[in-house]
Amino acid sequence: MLPIAGRFVFILIFFWLWQPVGLAQSAAIQVLPIESPCMEGGESNLFVDDLGTVWLSWVEFVNDSVDALRVARLEGDTWTNSREIARGDNWFVNWADFPSLAVFSGTNGQVLAAHWLQKSAAGTFDYDIRMRLSQDGGATWDPPFTLNQDGIAAEHGFVSLAPTSDGQLRAVWLDGRHTKMDEEDADHAGHHGGAMTLRSALITPSGVLKEDIEIDSRVCDCCQTDLAYTSDGPIVVYRNRSEEEIRDIYVARQENGKWSEPFVLHPDKWLIAGCPVNGPAISTIGNNAAVGWFTGAGGKNKVQVSFSKNGGASFGKARRIDSGNPLGRVDIDWLSDQRAVVTWLEKTAEGARIQLRTIHRNGRKGAAHLLMETSAERASGFPIIARDSNGLLLSVTEVGAMKKTRVCTYRIILPLERN
Repeated sequence: MLPIAGRFVFILIFFWLWQPVGLAQSAAIQVLPIESPCMEGGESNLFVDDLGTVWLSWVEFVNDSVDALRVARLEGDTWTNSREIARGDNWFVNWADFPSLAVFSGTNGQVLAAHWLQKSAAGTFDYDIRMRLSQDGGATWDPPFTLNQDGIAAEHGFVSLAPTSDGQLRAVWLDGRHTKMDEEDADHAGHHGGAMTLRSALITPSGVLKEDIEIDSRVCDCCQTDLAYTSDGPIVVYRNRSEEEIRDIYVARQENGKWSEPFVLHPDKWLIAGCPVNGPAISTIGNNAAVGWFTGAGGKNKVQVSFSKNGGASFGKARRIDSGNPLGRVDIDWLSDQRAVVTWLEKTAEGARIQLRTIHRNGRKGAAHLLMETSAERASGFPIIARDSNGLLLSVTEVGAMKKTRVCTYRIILPLERN
Protein backbone atom coordinates (compact mmCIF):
# COMPACT_ATOMS: atom_id res chain seq x y z
CA MET A 1 0.00 0.00 0.00
CA LEU A 2 1.42 3.39 -1.03
CA PRO A 3 1.60 6.08 1.65
CA ILE A 4 -0.94 8.90 1.30
CA ALA A 5 1.55 11.27 -0.36
CA GLY A 6 2.58 8.55 -2.81
CA ARG A 7 -1.00 7.76 -3.70
CA PHE A 8 -1.71 11.47 -4.34
CA VAL A 9 1.28 11.75 -6.70
CA PHE A 10 0.19 8.55 -8.47
CA ILE A 11 -3.34 9.93 -8.99
CA LEU A 12 -1.98 13.15 -10.46
CA ILE A 13 0.34 11.26 -12.81
CA PHE A 14 -2.52 8.94 -13.82
CA PHE A 15 -4.81 11.84 -14.58
CA TRP A 16 -2.09 13.56 -16.61
CA LEU A 17 -1.57 10.41 -18.70
CA TRP A 18 -5.25 9.60 -19.08
CA GLN A 19 -7.67 12.32 -20.15
CA PRO A 20 -11.37 11.62 -20.77
CA VAL A 21 -12.44 12.00 -24.38
CA GLY A 22 -13.29 15.60 -25.18
CA LEU A 23 -11.39 17.04 -22.23
CA ALA A 24 -8.70 19.63 -22.87
CA GLN A 25 -6.62 21.26 -20.19
CA SER A 26 -4.59 24.44 -20.07
CA ALA A 27 -1.09 24.23 -18.64
CA ALA A 28 -2.17 26.79 -16.04
CA ILE A 29 -5.41 25.16 -14.95
CA GLN A 30 -6.47 21.71 -13.72
CA VAL A 31 -9.80 20.02 -14.47
CA LEU A 32 -10.16 17.02 -12.17
CA PRO A 33 -13.11 14.63 -12.71
CA ILE A 34 -15.39 13.81 -9.80
CA GLU A 35 -17.27 10.57 -10.36
CA SER A 36 -20.86 11.47 -11.15
CA PRO A 37 -23.91 9.70 -9.65
CA CYS A 38 -25.83 10.22 -12.90
CA MET A 39 -26.31 7.14 -15.09
CA GLU A 40 -28.13 8.75 -18.03
CA GLY A 41 -29.65 12.20 -17.83
CA GLY A 42 -29.08 15.92 -17.99
CA GLU A 43 -30.35 19.33 -16.81
CA SER A 44 -27.99 19.50 -13.85
CA ASN A 45 -27.77 22.27 -11.29
CA LEU A 46 -25.52 23.11 -8.33
CA PHE A 47 -26.36 24.82 -5.05
CA VAL A 48 -24.13 25.75 -2.11
CA ASP A 49 -25.96 26.09 1.22
CA ASP A 50 -25.13 28.34 4.18
CA LEU A 51 -22.95 25.62 5.71
CA GLY A 52 -20.85 25.41 2.55
CA THR A 53 -22.25 22.06 1.43
CA VAL A 54 -22.64 21.54 -2.33
CA TRP A 55 -25.78 19.89 -3.68
CA LEU A 56 -26.15 18.47 -7.20
CA SER A 57 -29.58 17.99 -8.80
CA TRP A 58 -30.36 16.52 -12.21
CA VAL A 59 -33.01 14.74 -14.27
CA GLU A 60 -32.35 11.01 -14.64
CA PHE A 61 -33.87 9.47 -17.77
CA VAL A 62 -35.46 6.32 -16.32
CA ASN A 63 -36.90 5.10 -19.64
CA ASP A 64 -38.52 6.47 -22.79
CA SER A 65 -41.47 7.94 -20.87
CA VAL A 66 -40.43 8.34 -17.21
CA ASP A 67 -38.05 10.94 -15.78
CA ALA A 68 -36.84 11.35 -12.21
CA LEU A 69 -35.39 14.33 -10.37
CA ARG A 70 -32.50 13.26 -8.14
CA VAL A 71 -30.16 14.94 -5.66
CA ALA A 72 -26.74 14.14 -4.18
CA ARG A 73 -24.52 15.92 -1.65
CA LEU A 74 -20.76 16.45 -1.97
CA GLU A 75 -18.57 15.11 0.83
CA GLY A 76 -14.94 15.97 0.19
CA ASP A 77 -14.79 15.27 -3.53
CA THR A 78 -17.25 12.37 -3.50
CA TRP A 79 -20.97 12.53 -4.16
CA THR A 80 -23.14 10.73 -1.61
CA ASN A 81 -25.65 8.12 -2.70
CA SER A 82 -28.31 10.02 -4.62
CA ARG A 83 -31.93 10.29 -3.52
CA GLU A 84 -35.02 10.59 -5.67
CA ILE A 85 -37.11 13.72 -5.25
CA ALA A 86 -39.91 12.94 -7.69
CA ARG A 87 -40.65 11.09 -10.91
CA GLY A 88 -43.29 11.25 -13.61
CA ASP A 89 -44.32 10.44 -17.15
CA ASN A 90 -45.93 13.85 -17.79
CA TRP A 91 -43.01 16.21 -17.26
CA PHE A 92 -41.85 19.01 -19.51
CA VAL A 93 -38.14 18.25 -19.88
CA ASN A 94 -36.29 21.04 -21.66
CA TRP A 95 -32.58 21.60 -22.24
CA ALA A 96 -32.70 25.28 -21.17
CA ASP A 97 -35.47 25.32 -18.56
CA PHE A 98 -34.00 22.95 -16.01
CA PRO A 99 -34.99 22.02 -12.44
CA SER A 100 -33.27 23.40 -9.36
CA LEU A 101 -32.71 22.59 -5.72
CA ALA A 102 -32.15 25.06 -2.89
CA VAL A 103 -31.58 24.73 0.84
CA PHE A 104 -32.91 27.20 3.42
CA SER A 105 -33.09 27.37 7.21
CA GLY A 106 -36.40 26.36 8.75
CA THR A 107 -37.40 26.40 12.41
CA ASN A 108 -36.20 22.81 12.89
CA GLY A 109 -33.06 22.93 10.73
CA GLN A 110 -32.34 22.85 7.03
CA VAL A 111 -35.17 22.49 4.53
CA LEU A 112 -34.55 21.25 0.98
CA ALA A 113 -36.72 22.62 -1.82
CA ALA A 114 -36.79 21.35 -5.40
CA HIS A 115 -38.76 22.27 -8.48
CA TRP A 116 -39.54 20.65 -11.83
CA LEU A 117 -41.95 21.29 -14.72
CA GLN A 118 -45.07 19.17 -15.17
CA LYS A 119 -47.63 19.21 -17.97
CA SER A 120 -50.97 20.80 -17.08
CA ALA A 121 -52.84 20.33 -20.38
CA ALA A 122 -52.43 18.97 -23.90
CA GLY A 123 -50.73 22.07 -25.32
CA THR A 124 -47.00 21.77 -26.00
CA PHE A 125 -46.16 24.62 -23.64
CA ASP A 126 -48.87 24.09 -21.05
CA TYR A 127 -47.05 23.20 -17.85
CA ASP A 128 -46.83 24.18 -14.19
CA ILE A 129 -43.98 24.59 -11.74
CA ARG A 130 -44.21 21.77 -9.24
CA MET A 131 -42.27 21.75 -5.97
CA ARG A 132 -41.50 19.51 -3.00
CA LEU A 133 -39.87 20.20 0.35
CA SER A 134 -37.82 17.85 2.53
CA GLN A 135 -37.38 18.39 6.26
CA ASP A 136 -34.81 15.59 6.73
CA GLY A 137 -32.02 16.16 4.22
CA GLY A 138 -33.80 14.50 1.31
CA ALA A 139 -34.66 11.17 2.97
CA THR A 140 -38.38 11.89 2.64
CA TRP A 141 -40.32 14.57 0.77
CA ASP A 142 -43.53 16.42 1.58
CA PRO A 143 -46.44 16.22 -0.90
CA PRO A 144 -45.83 18.27 -4.07
CA PHE A 145 -47.49 21.64 -4.64
CA THR A 146 -47.75 24.10 -7.53
CA LEU A 147 -45.77 27.34 -7.33
CA ASN A 148 -47.83 29.27 -9.89
CA GLN A 149 -51.31 29.68 -8.47
CA ASP A 150 -53.15 31.01 -11.54
CA GLY A 151 -54.68 27.70 -12.58
CA ILE A 152 -54.26 28.59 -16.26
CA ALA A 153 -52.93 26.04 -18.73
CA ALA A 154 -49.97 28.06 -19.96
CA GLU A 155 -46.17 28.21 -19.83
CA HIS A 156 -44.57 28.63 -16.40
CA GLY A 157 -40.87 28.07 -15.78
CA PHE A 158 -37.32 29.40 -15.74
CA VAL A 159 -37.35 29.37 -11.96
CA SER A 160 -34.68 30.79 -9.65
CA LEU A 161 -34.60 30.08 -5.91
CA ALA A 162 -32.70 31.80 -3.11
CA PRO A 163 -33.00 31.55 0.70
CA THR A 164 -33.96 34.62 2.70
CA SER A 165 -32.35 35.72 5.97
CA ASP A 166 -35.55 35.01 7.94
CA GLY A 167 -35.95 31.30 7.19
CA GLN A 168 -37.97 31.39 3.98
CA LEU A 169 -37.28 30.77 0.30
CA ARG A 170 -37.67 33.36 -2.46
CA ALA A 171 -38.76 32.14 -5.90
CA VAL A 172 -38.90 34.07 -9.17
CA TRP A 173 -40.16 32.66 -12.45
CA LEU A 174 -41.51 33.42 -15.91
CA ASP A 175 -45.30 33.24 -15.89
CA GLY A 176 -47.39 32.93 -19.06
CA ARG A 177 -50.86 33.34 -17.55
CA HIS A 178 -51.50 36.44 -19.71
CA THR A 179 -50.46 34.69 -22.90
CA LYS A 180 -53.71 32.72 -22.72
CA MET A 181 -56.55 35.22 -23.05
CA ASP A 182 -60.24 34.59 -23.62
CA GLU A 183 -61.79 35.75 -26.91
CA GLU A 184 -63.17 38.99 -25.48
CA ASP A 185 -59.83 40.00 -23.96
CA ALA A 186 -57.95 39.02 -27.11
CA ASP A 187 -60.23 41.08 -29.36
CA HIS A 188 -59.96 44.08 -27.06
CA ALA A 189 -56.16 43.82 -26.97
CA GLY A 190 -55.94 43.39 -30.73
CA HIS A 191 -53.80 40.25 -30.58
CA HIS A 192 -54.07 36.61 -29.59
CA GLY A 193 -52.47 36.81 -26.19
CA GLY A 194 -50.62 38.91 -23.69
CA ALA A 195 -46.96 38.95 -22.79
CA MET A 196 -44.85 36.70 -20.64
CA THR A 197 -44.42 38.14 -17.14
CA LEU A 198 -41.93 37.87 -14.28
CA ARG A 199 -43.29 36.97 -10.84
CA SER A 200 -41.98 36.43 -7.33
CA ALA A 201 -43.25 34.65 -4.22
CA LEU A 202 -42.02 33.53 -0.79
CA ILE A 203 -42.22 29.92 0.37
CA THR A 204 -42.30 29.02 4.06
CA PRO A 205 -40.73 25.82 5.48
CA SER A 206 -44.21 24.28 5.59
CA GLY A 207 -44.84 25.05 1.92
CA VAL A 208 -47.14 28.04 2.35
CA LEU A 209 -46.91 30.61 -0.48
CA LYS A 210 -46.78 34.31 0.38
CA GLU A 211 -46.35 37.65 -1.39
CA ASP A 212 -47.08 36.35 -4.88
CA ILE A 213 -46.53 39.43 -7.02
CA GLU A 214 -45.81 40.47 -10.60
CA ILE A 215 -42.42 42.19 -10.99
CA ASP A 216 -42.43 42.90 -14.74
CA SER A 217 -45.41 42.73 -17.11
CA ARG A 218 -43.45 42.08 -20.33
CA VAL A 219 -40.32 39.92 -20.52
CA CYS A 220 -38.56 37.61 -22.97
CA ASP A 221 -40.41 34.32 -23.20
CA CYS A 222 -37.72 31.70 -22.61
CA CYS A 223 -34.49 33.12 -21.20
CA GLN A 224 -33.28 32.04 -17.79
CA THR A 225 -33.78 34.23 -14.75
CA ASP A 226 -31.30 34.47 -11.89
CA LEU A 227 -31.76 35.57 -8.30
CA ALA A 228 -29.41 36.44 -5.44
CA TYR A 229 -29.33 38.41 -2.20
CA THR A 230 -27.14 41.40 -1.38
CA SER A 231 -26.92 43.05 2.03
CA ASP A 232 -29.83 45.24 0.89
CA GLY A 233 -32.11 42.40 -0.20
CA PRO A 234 -33.08 40.32 -3.24
CA ILE A 235 -32.05 41.21 -6.78
CA VAL A 236 -33.23 39.44 -9.93
CA VAL A 237 -31.75 39.66 -13.43
CA TYR A 238 -33.57 38.58 -16.58
CA ARG A 239 -34.07 39.40 -20.25
CA ASN A 240 -36.71 42.04 -20.89
CA ARG A 241 -38.75 42.50 -24.08
CA SER A 242 -39.77 45.95 -25.25
CA GLU A 243 -42.66 46.71 -27.59
CA GLU A 244 -40.01 47.25 -30.29
CA GLU A 245 -38.48 43.78 -29.60
CA ILE A 246 -35.37 45.07 -27.87
CA ARG A 247 -34.33 42.23 -25.53
CA ASP A 248 -31.70 43.48 -23.10
CA ILE A 249 -30.86 42.40 -19.56
CA TYR A 250 -32.92 44.07 -16.84
CA VAL A 251 -32.60 44.30 -13.07
CA ALA A 252 -35.26 44.45 -10.37
CA ARG A 253 -34.52 44.68 -6.66
CA GLN A 254 -36.62 44.75 -3.54
CA GLU A 255 -36.37 47.92 -1.48
CA ASN A 256 -38.18 48.29 1.87
CA GLY A 257 -40.30 45.25 1.08
CA LYS A 258 -41.38 46.47 -2.37
CA TRP A 259 -39.98 45.61 -5.78
CA SER A 260 -38.37 48.52 -7.59
CA GLU A 261 -39.22 49.59 -11.11
CA PRO A 262 -37.11 47.32 -13.36
CA PHE A 263 -34.24 49.03 -15.19
CA VAL A 264 -31.84 48.06 -17.96
CA LEU A 265 -28.48 46.80 -16.71
CA HIS A 266 -26.69 47.89 -19.88
CA PRO A 267 -28.28 49.23 -23.11
CA ASP A 268 -27.03 46.66 -25.62
CA LYS A 269 -30.12 47.41 -27.71
CA TRP A 270 -30.35 43.88 -29.05
CA LEU A 271 -33.16 43.88 -31.59
CA ILE A 272 -34.31 40.30 -32.11
CA ALA A 273 -37.75 39.01 -33.07
CA GLY A 274 -37.46 35.68 -31.22
CA CYS A 275 -36.21 34.59 -27.84
CA PRO A 276 -32.45 33.79 -27.88
CA VAL A 277 -32.79 31.31 -24.97
CA ASN A 278 -29.73 32.81 -23.28
CA GLY A 279 -30.38 34.33 -19.88
CA PRO A 280 -28.06 36.20 -17.49
CA ALA A 281 -26.30 34.95 -14.35
CA ILE A 282 -25.74 36.84 -11.09
CA SER A 283 -23.56 36.28 -8.04
CA THR A 284 -23.37 38.41 -4.91
CA ILE A 285 -21.02 38.85 -1.98
CA GLY A 286 -21.99 41.33 0.68
CA ASN A 287 -23.34 44.34 -1.16
CA ASN A 288 -21.39 43.56 -4.34
CA ALA A 289 -23.07 42.00 -7.37
CA ALA A 290 -21.53 40.57 -10.54
CA VAL A 291 -23.66 39.83 -13.61
CA GLY A 292 -22.63 37.98 -16.76
CA TRP A 293 -24.73 37.81 -19.91
CA PHE A 294 -24.79 37.14 -23.65
CA THR A 295 -25.87 39.58 -26.34
CA GLY A 296 -26.00 39.53 -30.13
CA ALA A 297 -26.66 43.24 -30.54
CA GLY A 298 -25.59 44.66 -33.88
CA GLY A 299 -24.88 41.17 -35.22
CA LYS A 300 -21.88 40.79 -32.89
CA ASN A 301 -22.03 38.04 -30.30
CA LYS A 302 -20.54 39.02 -26.95
CA VAL A 303 -20.32 37.77 -23.37
CA GLN A 304 -20.14 40.70 -20.99
CA VAL A 305 -19.73 41.29 -17.27
CA SER A 306 -20.72 44.24 -15.12
CA PHE A 307 -20.25 44.91 -11.40
CA SER A 308 -22.29 46.74 -8.79
CA LYS A 309 -20.99 47.90 -5.41
CA ASN A 310 -24.29 49.26 -4.09
CA GLY A 311 -26.52 46.22 -3.95
CA GLY A 312 -27.49 46.39 -7.61
CA ALA A 313 -28.85 49.95 -7.49
CA SER A 314 -26.46 50.75 -10.35
CA PHE A 315 -23.89 48.91 -12.42
CA GLY A 316 -20.53 49.89 -13.86
CA LYS A 317 -19.09 49.52 -17.34
CA ALA A 318 -19.92 46.39 -19.36
CA ARG A 319 -16.68 44.54 -20.09
CA ARG A 320 -16.39 41.93 -22.82
CA ILE A 321 -14.73 38.68 -21.72
CA ASP A 322 -15.31 36.15 -24.54
CA SER A 323 -12.75 34.98 -27.13
CA GLY A 324 -14.46 36.31 -30.23
CA ASN A 325 -17.21 33.83 -31.16
CA PRO A 326 -19.34 32.99 -28.12
CA LEU A 327 -22.56 30.98 -28.00
CA GLY A 328 -23.42 32.27 -24.53
CA ARG A 329 -24.78 29.93 -21.80
CA VAL A 330 -23.07 32.04 -19.15
CA ASP A 331 -22.50 31.40 -15.45
CA ILE A 332 -20.67 33.52 -12.88
CA ASP A 333 -19.47 33.29 -9.27
CA TRP A 334 -17.28 35.31 -6.93
CA LEU A 335 -13.84 33.95 -5.99
CA SER A 336 -13.28 36.74 -3.45
CA ASP A 337 -14.78 40.14 -2.76
CA GLN A 338 -12.55 41.53 -5.53
CA ARG A 339 -12.62 38.90 -8.28
CA ALA A 340 -15.25 36.84 -10.11
CA VAL A 341 -15.04 33.86 -12.44
CA VAL A 342 -17.13 33.45 -15.59
CA THR A 343 -17.83 30.42 -17.79
CA TRP A 344 -19.43 30.35 -21.23
CA LEU A 345 -19.55 28.39 -24.51
CA GLU A 346 -17.32 29.44 -27.39
CA LYS A 347 -18.14 28.20 -30.90
CA THR A 348 -15.55 26.11 -32.79
CA ALA A 349 -15.42 24.44 -36.20
CA GLU A 350 -16.10 21.07 -34.55
CA GLY A 351 -18.75 22.22 -32.07
CA ALA A 352 -18.03 24.24 -28.96
CA ARG A 353 -15.75 24.54 -25.99
CA ILE A 354 -16.38 25.58 -22.40
CA GLN A 355 -14.16 28.49 -21.46
CA LEU A 356 -13.39 30.23 -18.19
CA ARG A 357 -11.96 33.63 -17.35
CA THR A 358 -11.51 35.57 -14.12
CA ILE A 359 -12.24 39.27 -13.97
CA HIS A 360 -11.42 41.79 -11.25
CA ARG A 361 -14.06 44.29 -10.25
CA ASN A 362 -11.76 47.05 -11.53
CA GLY A 363 -11.96 45.45 -15.00
CA ARG A 364 -8.63 43.63 -15.05
CA LYS A 365 -9.12 40.30 -16.84
CA GLY A 366 -7.25 37.02 -16.42
CA ALA A 367 -6.39 34.72 -19.29
CA ALA A 368 -9.15 32.81 -21.09
CA HIS A 369 -8.82 29.11 -20.18
CA LEU A 370 -10.13 26.16 -22.14
CA LEU A 371 -11.89 23.77 -19.77
CA MET A 372 -13.10 21.15 -22.23
CA GLU A 373 -14.53 20.51 -25.66
CA THR A 374 -18.29 20.05 -25.77
CA SER A 375 -21.21 19.88 -28.16
CA ALA A 376 -22.91 23.01 -29.46
CA GLU A 377 -26.20 21.11 -29.57
CA ARG A 378 -29.01 21.91 -27.19
CA ALA A 379 -28.54 18.52 -25.55
CA SER A 380 -25.29 19.74 -23.98
CA GLY A 381 -27.28 22.19 -21.87
CA PHE A 382 -25.82 24.92 -19.68
CA PRO A 383 -22.54 24.46 -17.77
CA ILE A 384 -23.01 25.38 -14.09
CA ILE A 385 -20.31 26.51 -11.64
CA ALA A 386 -20.32 26.81 -7.86
CA ARG A 387 -17.68 27.59 -5.27
CA ASP A 388 -17.09 25.80 -1.97
CA SER A 389 -14.28 25.96 0.58
CA ASN A 390 -12.10 23.73 -1.64
CA GLY A 391 -12.46 25.83 -4.78
CA LEU A 392 -14.56 25.74 -7.90
CA LEU A 393 -16.93 23.01 -9.14
CA LEU A 394 -18.31 22.51 -12.63
CA SER A 395 -21.34 20.50 -13.73
CA VAL A 396 -21.88 19.75 -17.42
CA THR A 397 -23.95 17.51 -19.66
CA GLU A 398 -21.81 15.41 -21.96
CA VAL A 399 -23.30 14.13 -25.22
CA GLY A 400 -22.11 10.63 -26.11
CA ALA A 401 -22.83 7.95 -28.68
CA MET A 402 -26.37 7.81 -30.06
CA LYS A 403 -26.77 11.29 -28.51
CA LYS A 404 -27.15 9.81 -25.06
CA THR A 405 -26.36 12.33 -22.34
CA ARG A 406 -24.87 12.09 -18.88
CA VAL A 407 -24.16 14.65 -16.18
CA CYS A 408 -20.46 14.92 -15.35
CA THR A 409 -18.83 16.95 -12.58
CA TYR A 410 -15.35 18.36 -12.14
CA ARG A 411 -13.15 20.15 -9.64
CA ILE A 412 -11.47 23.19 -11.23
CA ILE A 413 -8.08 24.19 -9.82
CA LEU A 414 -7.34 27.73 -10.93
CA PRO A 415 -3.84 29.25 -11.23
CA LEU A 416 -2.90 31.74 -8.54
CA GLU A 417 -3.69 35.33 -9.45
CA ARG A 418 -3.32 38.50 -7.47
CA ASN A 419 -6.57 39.96 -6.18
